[in-house]
Amino acid sequence: MKNLIFPLLLFIFVGGSCTDKPIESKKNVDSQEQQVPTRVKTELVKPMTGEGIQTYVGIVEECEATAVSFTSMGVVKRLLVDEGQNVSKGQLIAEMDDTQARNMLAGAEAQMTQANDALQRYGQLHENGSLPEVQWVEVQSKVAQAQAQLEVAKKNLADCKLVAPVSGIVGKKQVGAGETALPSQAVVSILNINKVKVKVAIPEAEISEISTNTPSNIKVDAINQQFKGGSIEKGVQADALTHTYEIRINVANPGHQLLPGMVASVTFNLLSQQSSDAKQLTLPVTAVQKKASGKLFVWSVDEYNKAHRTDVTIGATMGNRIVITSGLNAGQRIVTEGYQKLSEGTKVIY
Repeated sequence: MKNLIFPLLLFIFVGGSCTDKPIESKKNVDSQEQQVPTRVKTELVKPMTGEGIQTYVGIVEECEATAVSFTSMGVVKRLLVDEGQNVSKGQLIAEMDDTQARNMLAGAEAQMTQANDALQRYGQLHENGSLPEVQWVEVQSKVAQAQAQLEVAKKNLADCKLVAPVSGIVGKKQVGAGETALPSQAVVSILNINKVKVKVAIPEAEISEISTNTPSNIKVDAINQQFKGGSIEKGVQADALTHTYEIRINVANPGHQLLPGMVASVTFNLLSQQSSDAKQLTLPVTAVQKKASGKLFVWSVDEYNKAHRTDVTIGATMGNRIVITSGLNAGQRIVTEGYQKLSEGTKVIY
């Protein structure tokens, strides 16, 4: 009996030992297969040529604005134009109460008459030699003074009428009838909108990519129209708070469809400034990461949906994108958001 029990116990022990290892190995396999993929956002690398890649918000401005004002103080009697009205050079815009100016002109004319009469009477005495030369010079001086005062009075009366110095469209009325206008205070502004300018604020990191002849496309939703931008005027002083530079794009406006104050969407065709056969691969700037060694890399996704660090070299920035000069091929899938959770070989879904 003892001889039978010992082999039986030995069989059970050996059998149990043989089944432990496969069970443990199976658990490890199941753990790897049950790893939860990390959700990320990705983008396929594509070549870009000749396309606008950055859009900004701009404001339409008049090409020129002329502030029209009286040269003296007085009460505005009539305002003869309305906002948005077309006016021609020399057209009467407003009139000031000219009562005081007329009275001054009447007084100047009376002094002129008196001075001329004295000149005629003393002239006869001067010819006869009965008038000292000093008194004759004094008479002539009074005539000249009266003449000057008369000219000033005539001009003051003429200045009571305000005329358009240039042709254009009336912008905004600053003073109304019955109000007192001060010297050099704008009564109305006359705008030249045969050509307009679209003002855009460009971040300092991107201003170097825009030149005076960079192609641009301007869309104005208010009138549902698109326009081709012309030459660009670049500002040279940045805003101290926003660190942006103002540029102005000249746009032809023959039908006066574009009006000052309209909001425009401006797209610059930066890539068209490159050679025509250049095919640039670009990615969002935030997709490019830096290793501790200083090398740059991106997270690429293989056919098994696993993430891998891929070294790259970069070129110029274009708006919020950056040119990839080497390390990637068109068609590769790159992680653009959610890469903070990744490590080499992490499985991802997108």
